[in-house]
Amino acid sequence: MAEPKPQNAVSKMLNAAWVRPFLFLVFIVVAWDLAIRIFRIPAYQIPSPLDVVAVLRTEWPELLRQSWPTTYATVCGFLLSALFGIPVAMLIAGSRTVESYVYPLLVFSQSVPKIAIAPLFVVWFGFGIIPKVISAFLLGFFPVVVSAVQGFKSVDPDMVDLARAMQGNRFQVFRAVNLPHALPAIFSGLKVSVTLAVVGAVVGEFVGSNSGLGYVMQRSIGTFDLPTMFAALVILALLGVVLFWIVDRIEKLVIPWHVSQREDVIFAA
Repeated sequence: MAEPKPQNAVSKMLNAAWVRPFLFLVFIVVAWDLAIRIFRIPAYQIPSPLDVVAVLRTEWPELLRQSWPTTYATVCGFLLSALFGIPVAMLIAGSRTVESYVYPLLVFSQSVPKIAIAPLFVVWFGFGIIPKVISAFLLGFFPVVVSAVQGFKSVDPDMVDLARAMQGNRFQVFRAVNLPHALPAIFSGLKVSVTLAVVGAVVGEFVGSNSGLGYVMQRSIGTFDLPTMFAALVILALLGVVLFWIVDRIEKLVIPWHVSQREDVIFAA
């Protein structure tokens, strides 16, 4: 009777949320190392995982110091995206006139490559933190607006009519019906936005900066120091994962009632 317990423990550990991504990451690293050995790829093209780990171990204090400007620009740009994106989405979803004027311009602005206009931010605002924050904001703004507009427009009209029939004013109806119904879509946009904000911050550092992980990568490319460049990429990936996880935790706290937060959801074909 005592034999099934280890199997249940092992099965529970394998089903943990962090184990499977970790195992898949180990598989990718092993495949990366084997590909270099089998195809004899030179180090100046792709470094080995051991070289990247060695750089992470020896240069960790410097890489950590350079990650703070990138993190700060990313968080500031993301917060600005949420601060401005959600109200703009409310205006677009609540007025067809605003939608007809503003929404096409948003789509047009999104089609403009941010790397092409990022040098203008350096000319206008210098080499400080502001160009990086603006780049992160521009990349994270559009997903928030699109997702929030979709969420506000998908509110059931019958629920709104019921709330109005119960003598609820516009603010009460918005707080009790519109906003809760749109929150899942808003958080979906925020998850996309926070990862794109990392990209935006790095774009700003590529164009003009003397600090940050983007600056480290640009400097490493110039000197063909690929292990350092890959180490910076690893830290950027970890930064994106951590920020995504934080937004996901906030979502679970804000909308625990939503079906996407239930652990016993069964998907049937």
